[in-house]
Amino acid sequence: MVGSVATEFSPALDLVLKALEQIRETGGCLPRASRDSLLQLQRQTSVPPALPVTDKAALLAPIRARVAVCVKCPHLASSRTQTVFGVGNPDADLMFIGEAPGADEDAQGEPFVGRAGQLLTKIIGAMGFSRAEVYIANVLKCRPDMPPGSFGNRPPTPKEMQTCLPYLAEQIEIIGPKVLVALGATAVEGLLGTRGTMREMRGRWHSHHDTPLMITYHPSYLLRSPALTEKRKVWEDMLQVLERLERPITEKQRNYFR
Repeated sequence: MVGSVATEFSPALDLVLKALEQIRETGGCLPRASRDSLLQLQRQTSVPPALPVTDKAALLAPIRARVAVCVKCPHLASSRTQTVFGVGNPDADLMFIGEAPGADEDAQGEPFVGRAGQLLTKIIGAMGFSRAEVYIANVLKCRPDMPPGSFGNRPPTPKEMQTCLPYLAEQIEIIGPKVLVALGATAVEGLLGTRGTMREMRGRWHSHHDTPLMITYHPSYLLRSPALTEKRKVWEDMLQVLERLERPITEKQRNYFR
């Protein structure tokens, strides 16, 4: 059993060592991982008891451990505080996907905890779910690095997204949600490989590997454009999601933001 665990993690360890050697040769900063992430990795590399394959949390755990020490993008590994894997119910019917962690998420290790995340939590609550009942993740697991002294966030590059997307693909495959919601154009690009105007893409059903995908505005857009008409557009998208999930919709819910 010990040998099989070592074999499973050998490619990942080889990748880590190679990236560390590259960082040393270029004089870059060492990659960062939180103490909690390192403890999770330590638990995953020890010999675990046999687990049923239906335990989705257990299936996600080794992926989370690999993400915690990932150095595939050395510039992101050296600038992050910690990786941001995902949060919520592994058995969720509904999964929200954003673009990348921001400063608050990088600090706390959880997606959507800043102002945009607080708004997303309100939207989820208005839909009749708790945050713990859905699953929330990002295309990128590290915060995109920013020049020293600069503020705000930058979108992930296509190369960064392509490097990190396999982790998200594994998450989606294990969770098996009935509906995916892509929050913003960057999430759409990561999931569908296309980029277009949100005005044209949102509010219509798409498909990601046979899973229904609804595209809507990122909550940060609503913070920048708080008009009632824009809030109504997002809410109409969420009403379609509730209908696809066959969830009851009250008259009060149908009339939000009118």
